[in-house]
Amino acid sequence: MRRSDINALLREAAAFFAAHQFALPPWAAWSPEEWAAHPAVARYCAARQMGWDVTDFGSGDFPRRGLVLFCLRNGIAGVPGEAPYAEKLMMVREGQETPWHWHRVKMEDIIVRGGGSLAVEVFSRTADGRRGEGPVIVHCDGMAREVAPGEPILLAPGQSITIPRGLAHRFYGAPSTGTVLVGEVSQVNDDHADNVFLEELPRFAAIEEDEPPLHPLWNEVAA
Repeated sequence: MRRSDINALLREAAAFFAAHQFALPPWAAWSPEEWAAHPAVARYCAARQMGWDVTDFGSGDFPRRGLVLFCLRNGIAGVPGEAPYAEKLMMVREGQETPWHWHRVKMEDIIVRGGGSLAVEVFSRTADGRRGEGPVIVHCDGMAREVAPGEPILLAPGQSITIPRGLAHRFYGAPSTGTVLVGEVSQVNDDHADNVFLEELPRFAAIEEDEPPLHPLWNEVAA
């Protein structure tokens, strides 16, 4: 991805979150120079993978397959005394896919906070890791629901789904409903080790530096 495109997406996401009255912490607007001037905050956030994240999952086609995220809070996996929870905010465009993946450890709630509707698809995995062909029981706001593998579950604003660890899932903005403000509340998030994609995909985008960064992504903040 070009840095200029990432910068434009950060501006778009910040405006989108603000339009839905979701305020971000002060450091969300920091420049690279401001992060450098606050080394203790930089170390804290970098160690916990907190801050901006933009990825196209190596697709080269962000509108089709990509995601803008902001991690508001998180702990460090496996470290006693650290927060055992994480919270993220995401901007998902219509038809824009976060591809099939599952988590080794993390259990999460995916919540539509505003905007359009989100389509979520799931399937179970067999003991040897293959795609299960049977129905799946998921909980949407505490209500059990049986769905076929890959059947779209449409979530309107205010609705959510619980994704247990090991359950394969993907999501995308439902067509003709608008950009979706998505929240995630989960166990500690570790984007280095806990995501297993069904395709061979990079979690982080390769960046072409065609202009200076507006805000560094969390994995660019010096620890």
